Amino acid sequence: MFESAGQYEGLVNIIFLAATAAIAVHAIRFRDANGESDWVRLLFGTIAAVFFFKVLFGDVLNLVGI
Repeated sequence: MFESAGQYEGLVNIIFLAATAAIAVHAIRFRDANGESDWVRLLFGTIAAVFFFKVLFGDVLNLVGI
């Protein structure tokens, strides 16, 4: 039933990496009109960065086996 599930794994990983990288960079670099950062955006930006590096090192580069 799921024999072709791995066929698109590379494409899904690349799309996931691009999305999480964009979210992390935007959230971490965001500043309001006063030049201050919002702690909620920093929190979710770092969470997105963690997932980015987990997929990059674990699934794409196969350096870490978690």
